Amino acid sequence: MVRRLIERVAWVVGLLALGSWALLSIAGPVAARRDVDRFLADSNATASASSSTPDFLLWSTIRIQAWRAAHAAPAPMPTGVLRIRRLSVEAPIYDGTDEGTLNRGVGHIAGTPLPGASGNSGLAAHRDSYFRALKDITAGDAIEIVTRASIVTYRVDRTWIVAPDDVWVLDPTPVPAVTLVTCYPFYFIGSAPQRFIVRALETSIASRKNTGNTPGGS
Repeated sequence: MVRRLIERVAWVVGLLALGSWALLSIAGPVAARRDVDRFLADSNATASASSSTPDFLLWSTIRIQAWRAAHAAPAPMPTGVLRIRRLSVEAPIYDGTDEGTLNRGVGHIAGTPLPGASGNSGLAAHRDSYFRALKDITAGDAIEIVTRASIVTYRVDRTWIVAPDDVWVLDPTPVPAVTLVTCYPFYFIGSAPQRFIVRALETSIASRKNTGNTPGGS
């Protein structure tokens, strides 16, 4: 009788533990979907992004844990959504590049124009999370940034590797551009000694009011 009772208690404890793990596993993706949906809903969008749950295949274990922890807490409204469809990248964009922001999504670098404005807009993310996919980016790839006002499409012009103090990559450009910044090498153990840069030039910008508030593709 006592043995049977102990077995039942063990089963209950096991089921409770499994349920807790399942809730933690889905909490992060649900929060990420909510961040993008909040932005699109606030913009009166009629279609949501294709997927805001990251593909963790390329992510480091530490970065996955940091991402889940970040999404367990309230966050400010994203200022936009970054998409690189060929690489299956979709991420909310937030102001700033502090650690908490980069654990949650892509950060807009202070002092650079917002996407869609004249000049060179700088965006940063961790090399072992959203921007690890940049290891496979090539010239000609499309980058799409959805803001509250517009859908801006860019084409990758070039990539290069620089030192951490080569901030000239964020200098103003004669044509509207976006510059993606992340640490390099992508799989370096420890503090990465270089930076990987992607420069993409604007090819089109469409008002969301003129497109039925539906994020477009390319």
